[in-house]
This record gives sequence, C-alpha cells and structure tokens, in this order.
Amino acid sequence: MKDLFISLIVQPFYNTLILLVDFLTTDLGIAIIILTIIIRTILFPLSKSQIRTQIKMQQVQGPLKEIQKKYKDDREAMGREMLKLYKEHKLNPFSGIFLIMIQLPLLIGLYYVFMNSGLPELNTNLLYSFVPRPEYINTNFLGMIEMTQKSLLLAILAMITQFIQMKIILPKNISSSKNVSSGEINMEDMMKNMQKQMLYIMPIILFFVSYTFGAIIGLYILVGNIYSIGQELYIRKTIKRD
Repeated sequence: MKDLFISLIVQPFYNTLILLVDFLTTDLGIAIIILTIIIRTILFPLSKSQIRTQIKMQQVQGPLKEIQKKYKDDREAMGREMLKLYKEHKLNPFSGIFLIMIQLPLLIGLYYVFMNSGLPELNTNLLYSFVPRPEYINTNFLGMIEMTQKSLLLAILAMITQFIQMKIILPKNISSSKNVSSGEINMEDMMKNMQKQMLYIMPIILFFVSYTFGAIIGLYILVGNIYSIGQELYIRKTIKRD
C-alpha cells in the first residue's frame, strides 16, 4: 500500500517540483509556491463543491431548526422532513466528508514530498529516470529565508492567514446563547463553543506545525491559506450573484 501511495501520489508531486526547478526557477521557495498553486487549482472543483455545500447548509439552518422543534418527539418524522428539505435544496450533508476523503491522500502526499525531499540534495529514490537533475537549487527563498531551516516569519504568517480563513469560513454569530435551562445540554451552544475554540486553536496549531517542520512546510501552509481565502471569497461572491 505504501509503495502504491508513493508511486501514484508522492513521485508525481516530487518530480513536478524538480521539473519546476529545472525549467522555471532555481529558487526552491518559488517552485514550492507554484506547485502549491497547481495542486490547489486541480482540487478547486472539489473545494468549490464543498464550500457551496457549507454555505447552503448555513442557509437552511432556519428551516432545520423549525423541523427539529416541530418533530422533537418523533425522530422518524423529523428524519423524513430533513431529507425532504435536503432534497428540495439539492443538498447532500455527507458530501463534505466524501470530498475530504478524496483530498486527504493528496495533502498527505504533499507533506511527504516536502518532509522527505532531501533538498537541496536530490532523493534519487523518488526521482524519475527521465527527469533532468538540476545543476543548482537555491534554497534561500528570495534571498531572505533559508528553506532548509525553521522560519519564525513564515510560521507567524501561516498562523495569521489561518485565523483570517477561519473567520471567513465560520458563521458570523458564534457566541453562546443564554437561554439554556439548568442541566440541559444545548447542542447548538456546544457547536458554537467548538467553533469559537477552533477559531483560535487551529491558527496556534498551524503555527507550531509550520515552525517545527521547517520553512518548506510553513511556506506551503501559508500559500495554501492565501489560496483558500481567495477561493472562499470568490465562491461566496459567485453564489450571491447567482
């Protein structure tokens, strides 16, 4: 299974990165930016569908709450009405999980490439025989950041852009309601609290990941975050216009 994963995902990514260094730029950082944009663009149709589903799910929260309130004592009827609502709005609440499962191997493959690239030396175990070996790989990104070392700057930028992305994605009102009766567990309140925590926890986690695993991972996360922010704003604008 591991050999199949490396052959189908890791090697194509790695050799694409080396080809970018061969023919477009000797700057490893710029090559990583280009590769990240290429991969995210390939995944754009899947991401677009996922974001559309998330936005539509937010739009039907009102009717969903009415159904849950009306049929709180009849779970079977509640299920039927919810499925009917999803069908009317052409929604599949499980599509997000399916899309994540598709993207996950690709994202893991990218991390594997960056963590096992061996750069500035070449990893001959991953390199195709027909791919030319670069004469020189510049690991000093824009003459400022050494890509083979840790970068506090990239880690901070990755954290900031992740926070911005979370602010855009999460619902505007994530404050807890005050009308929960004593001893009653309010699932909506729990979800809002989890979202509020994720808004601050995820950026901190990505800061440590970006810094601990080095500048290559930090740059990849930073570019991915910026791409996701632009993608989210574009899709939301398109949906509103439609």
